[in-house]
Amino acid sequence: MTRWLMLAAAALVAVPLAGLALFGEPLALDRPAPAAAARADAPAGVGALGRVEPASRIRRVTRPGGAEGVRVLDVLVSEGEEVEKGAILAIFDDLPRKEAALAQAEANLALAEARRAKLLAAGRDTEIAAARARVAAAAAAEESARRDADRARRLLASAAGAEAAWDRARFAAAQAAAERARAEADLATLLAPRPEDVTIAEAEVAAARAAVAQARAERDTAKLIAPISGRILKIFARPGEKVGEDGVLELADLSALDVVAEVFETDLPRVRQGARAAVVVPGDPRTYGASVREIGWTVGRSTIVSPDPVAAVDARVVEVRLALDPEGVAALARRSNMQVQVRIAP
Repeated sequence: MTRWLMLAAAALVAVPLAGLALFGEPLALDRPAPAAAARADAPAGVGALGRVEPASRIRRVTRPGGAEGVRVLDVLVSEGEEVEKGAILAIFDDLPRKEAALAQAEANLALAEARRAKLLAAGRDTEIAAARARVAAAAAAEESARRDADRARRLLASAAGAEAAWDRARFAAAQAAAERARAEADLATLLAPRPEDVTIAEAEVAAARAAVAQARAERDTAKLIAPISGRILKIFARPGEKVGEDGVLELADLSALDVVAEVFETDLPRVRQGARAAVVVPGDPRTYGASVREIGWTVGRSTIVSPDPVAAVDARVVEVRLALDPEGVAALARRSNMQVQVRIAP
């Protein structure tokens, strides 16, 4: 009997001790420590999912003016290659035809300019000298014919004169005057072109120049030009293939990287410009620093799939762009579009 009483007493002592071991001091749960209370009063940070993206954005480069029925003739770059702005990345199969059209337009322009130059230059020195000689000869012939006409007129009053001779002399004088006038007009044309002819020549040159500009613009659509300096990320169309909806290639400047974080609209008031953030990359033990560079202006649906099975599938978010520190840029240069986790400090 005494033994059973001792066992019961031991059990009564062991149960409270076990409760303390499992749950700790009951009063400690109801009374937070002063430091914990201070942390609760401070503004909390913001956590979000994000993706790595070049600050320049990824440019999907395609044929200017559409790519209907166009095939790639040659790709002049390779994936991973650095290119400068304005470099030719690829050419299309209609380039030879458009280059021929440009050459024809340039030839027409040269012809129009030559005609205008000839008109403005008027005549050569030898042509002008010949025209002056013709004017002098016509003037001399006119003077001789005029004197003959005067002589015939004086003789007409006497018995020695004849009316027929007088008529011939008058007509000859008039013809000589006309010849002189024509020679002078030819000389004037050689010395200075008519204004209306100059206007026509200038209009022909302007039209030819416009045709060259149009042909050059058409020729340029047969070349794929780099819109920015950067690195070729991916090529979608190879030589002989038709350009599709994906374009020809993707290009981005990887010298500066952003993390595009999708912040819940309810958390946006706690995000400020320039705030520091930590970026966690799956599988990487390091944490990379970043700072808020740009806060979006619109609210949209989340595009980043969360691994949490109970996460909201129709969450309303705002895109916040964070500029990665140089260490993160060097480490994540080959990880565009990779999903990361972001903790934005208050």
